[in-house]
Amino acid sequence: MIKAKIYVILKPSVLDPQGKAVMNALHSLGHDSVTDLRVSKYIEVSFNEIDKVKVTEQVEQICDKVLANPNTEIYHYDIIDEDNQ
Repeated sequence: MIKAKIYVILKPSVLDPQGKAVMNALHSLGHDSVTDLRVSKYIEVSFNEIDKVKVTEQVEQICDKVLANPNTEIYHYDIIDEDNQ
């Protein structure tokens, strides 16, 4: 079995109101040393497949068509062969 660990993050030029709200909450709790915070998405997808090339192609399509908005987000991923760990 192969697993994809996918990270979807806002582009640096995009404002992150959720991150700002979390940072303000941390400041109100006394964590004043936090200077920046951005909220992102982490997704794990398991595949019943042994061919990493096929999985990589599928992950690209999944990210491009479903998980990431190309106007505001970027993504990266790791492909893990769980049978060899």
